[in-house]
Amino acid sequence: MEVPQEMSAEAPSESEAEQSEGRTASGAPRSSTPLPTAPCSVVWSKGHPFVLEGTHGRARWVGVDDRGRPQRLTGADLQRRGWTSTRSR
Repeated sequence: MEVPQEMSAEAPSESEAEQSEGRTASGAPRSSTPLPTAPCSVVWSKGHPFVLEGTHGRARWVGVDDRGRPQRLTGADLQRRGWTSTRSR
């Protein structure tokens, strides 16, 4: 039985195709610059601001989700979600 190309393991998944085009799975542009490391730095992700807290040990990006609940993200989490240093309009 022959497997169609779109189902074969060689065909890139939809998220792989988006990521290869410089976008995250959510469609947000992937930033090629590193995240800021200065305490109290602010970046935007999915329309919400995140502030860098904690300089010693584990630094975390703190913000809120769409329902106003607190969120703590690592730098890797923000890279996956997509971020920008300016608020998108």
